[in-house]
Amino acid sequence: MQEQVLKGVMAELHDSAFPLLDEVIITSNLATAFKDVNYNFLVGAKPRGPGMERADLLKDNGKIFVDIGKAINDHCARDAKTIVVGNPANTNALICQHYAKDMPVSSFTAMTRLDHNRALTQLALKTGSKVTDIKKMAVWGNHSPTMYPDLRNCTVKGKNAMSLVDPAWIKDEFTPRVQKRGAEIIELRKLSSAASAANAAVDHMRDWALGSSEWQSIAFKSDGKLYGIPEGLMFSVPCTSTPGHYEPVKGLKLDDEVSVARMKKTTDELLEERKAVQHLL
Repeated sequence: MQEQVLKGVMAELHDSAFPLLDEVIITSNLATAFKDVNYNFLVGAKPRGPGMERADLLKDNGKIFVDIGKAINDHCARDAKTIVVGNPANTNALICQHYAKDMPVSSFTAMTRLDHNRALTQLALKTGSKVTDIKKMAVWGNHSPTMYPDLRNCTVKGKNAMSLVDPAWIKDEFTPRVQKRGAEIIELRKLSSAASAANAAVDHMRDWALGSSEWQSIAFKSDGKLYGIPEGLMFSVPCTSTPGHYEPVKGLKLDDEVSVARMKKTTDELLEERKAVQHLL
């Protein structure tokens, strides 16, 4: 059944007549799948089933990403770039990176660009502007309802975003809507985000590969030296990029009461997730 579905995807790819598409390979063999790959989009993960706790989900997905990490290490191009989309994305990326010991740590990321894009859109709708009018959006932490979408440095057409919206809107509408947008999409279409997630993954990899001076939100492995984020967590931070490299935005203040509380909440969740998969690390 799964092979038939993949054949359907292959047929649609062929029918799209993409000028840069030379070949589509369907395989369940990891050595074949990752041979000489330069860009890895890891979109699959086991979804949470009835009665499953988050810890159960972490353990089940952890086993998947152990093997994928080993395959990337053994078969990918040495400059391969990896984005993990499948949830819980941050911790899946952590496990995957751990088992690719010959690859640069910085070549593994988890996707928070979807949350970033959602935040851009909500602010644009609220202010009657375009997403391209908005600069310096940031999403901190985990790709989960604990993430911290941060407007404090944001501008809309050059104006400070915080001066254009009510603090109550940020607290009661903007933040929870961005945090829980995935659940909202599931409720509306009875399926998880697909087109928007795919678009965000492409945005993430395009800016990483080609470079962009615009702020992006990227989850990467902390070295423990930035913003008090514990070492070893895959944590989303605002970044800019040059071709092939991303660089965190430094010098931002996170000492206000709201930022401290929200950073702690998302950090604590990631620490708990790491603890749940510690046997794999």
